[in-house]
Amino acid sequence: MAVRLYALDGCPWCEKVSDALDDAGIEYETAWVDALHSDRDEVKRVSGQRGVPVLVDEERGVTMAESANILAYVESTLA
Repeated sequence: MAVRLYALDGCPWCEKVSDALDDAGIEYETAWVDALHSDRDEVKRVSGQRGVPVLVDEERGVTMAESANILAYVESTLA
């Protein structure tokens, strides 16, 4: 999958991003993360921080955090 979303189950910001990807018809893989920030090593490795959501677009070489930024990116670039 060229697009991966790092998300936490029950996270409202993650759900907004997931909904936007679904609405735009974007195929993506969800990588579910642990609730404990200290256990989010993979998120830190790819993004430099442990918060979610994080979107990785391998095809375009883009990794970003913050739901508002991700939503704008989905609308302007992926949709």
